[in-house]
Amino acid sequence: MAKKKALARQVVILECTEQRDTATPGVSRYVTTKNRKNTPKRMELRKYNPYLRRYTLHREIK
Repeated sequence: MAKKKALARQVVILECTEQRDTATPGVSRYVTTKNRKNTPKRMELRKYNPYLRRYTLHREIK
């Protein structure tokens, strides 16, 4: 029965959206999980970007 609970959660990768526009090298990415039933759309969170040294918007990538 443990497998049934694990099916609802999905591992997703969050990537910084603001760093693409700048010439700063490196890519800020975070790995997290989400519940597919509660959040079917792509996730957006404000996370810390160590390359830009500030909090930026990170979106889910495929």
